[in-house]
Amino acid sequence: MHPYRNLKKAAASLLACSILLGTAGCALSNSNAEVMRSKISEVREIQIFTPNPTAALSTAVEDMSPAERMYAAAERESGITFHFNTYQAETYLDKTYDDVCLERVRSHMGDDLILMNADVISTLGKEGLLSDLSSLEFVPKLQDCILAANTIDGKLVAVPFEIVAYGLFCNVELFERYGLELPNTPEDLLHCCKVFKENGFEYPIGANRWWLEIFVLSQGFAEMYINGNPEEEIAALNRGETKLSDYMRPGLEYLQTLFEEGYIDYQTAYTYEALDEGPAFRNQETPIVMSYQGAAAPERGYGELNFRMEVIGLPTHLGQVPVLSMTGSGIPESAAHKEDTIKVFNILMQEDNLVAFNNASGSISPFKGEIKGLETLKPIAKLTESVNNGHYVLATNGNYGVELWGNTCNIVQHLMSGSTVEECLAEFDALQQEALNADGKSN
Repeated sequence: MHPYRNLKKAAASLLACSILLGTAGCALSNSNAEVMRSKISEVREIQIFTPNPTAALSTAVEDMSPAERMYAAAERESGITFHFNTYQAETYLDKTYDDVCLERVRSHMGDDLILMNADVISTLGKEGLLSDLSSLEFVPKLQDCILAANTIDGKLVAVPFEIVAYGLFCNVELFERYGLELPNTPEDLLHCCKVFKENGFEYPIGANRWWLEIFVLSQGFAEMYINGNPEEEIAALNRGETKLSDYMRPGLEYLQTLFEEGYIDYQTAYTYEALDEGPAFRNQETPIVMSYQGAAAPERGYGELNFRMEVIGLPTHLGQVPVLSMTGSGIPESAAHKEDTIKVFNILMQEDNLVAFNNASGSISPFKGEIKGLETLKPIAKLTESVNNGHYVLATNGNYGVELWGNTCNIVQHLMSGSTVEECLAEFDALQQEALNADGKSN
């Protein structure tokens, strides 16, 4: 799920893919662009707003997606009826899913549980429009990355059903054919790309226009999250004591090198939506693509592959580091059926429900520690281990004064379309200054 057409579409695609197993992108016609409030019943019902249509829960279980099965189980156990409302956008010329989320919550349109992307969580959390979930039964089990990403002003305002981790999808057989190890450092990756290019691969790394920011964020923030003190460093950025552009420079310069060396066809990537790079990877025309872990499941993302694949974190000077982007479900402060919604949320997040969901969708569990019955897809085993051991970059964090995930995506697209690295860095500094001005911290 990614929210960024003009900072919005990529997360909308990710939310649809990773939470509800839909396709990358969603939509309604112009005549249906306005999503109206559904009738709110006075009996045991809750209203759920999602980015993808959800099948009637009376559908045969074998025909349901993993998310639908989880909802159906929670509906049966709670005795509460779920009503699903949705918004999609085929052309993204109308309002994005994120725009509609913001409008619905701000206008108190009756949603009880709402699935959101990172920027929406951050915005609504800072506006005080989301309920504090800190006291829910399952919260002590949550992984630290979820608490760090979705705790705003001391309140846990959203929780995901899975952790979304980005990395490099590698065709292991092609690496072995040319005597290459999977890359641990940026220099390793450049060497691998050089060898692949010398052996006839025109563009060794496949990409789309939404996820190249993971290169930038991994290079810039690995030291902070692995060896540093994120809370202190983020606070310093928010006070203007350090420059956001200093964190972004290494990744932008590295990405520019990948472009200039011809290792990424950035002009084609600029026209690609999420997962459009998949056919070239499936056909072994490119040895590497970047994606989120759910794309490794055969029924999701890139589909069935006829070669061995392994998903690794982004190569950095600290080794392979996954980049995490958090979506999540939250309860608006204005929810009409808050008590019932809390009951449902606790049921949805029961271990047996999450194990069934995670095993069916190839996800990384939001819970820490060993969980009975939880399976890990073999291709993402190393990525999952890294996440569970706290070795990652958290790209979505509500404590930043500047929203990073979408803004970085947008600025990387400017790099793809001809902006210089220095011009891109100036954009980051302007965003930081704007945030300082808004907080009254500008000199």
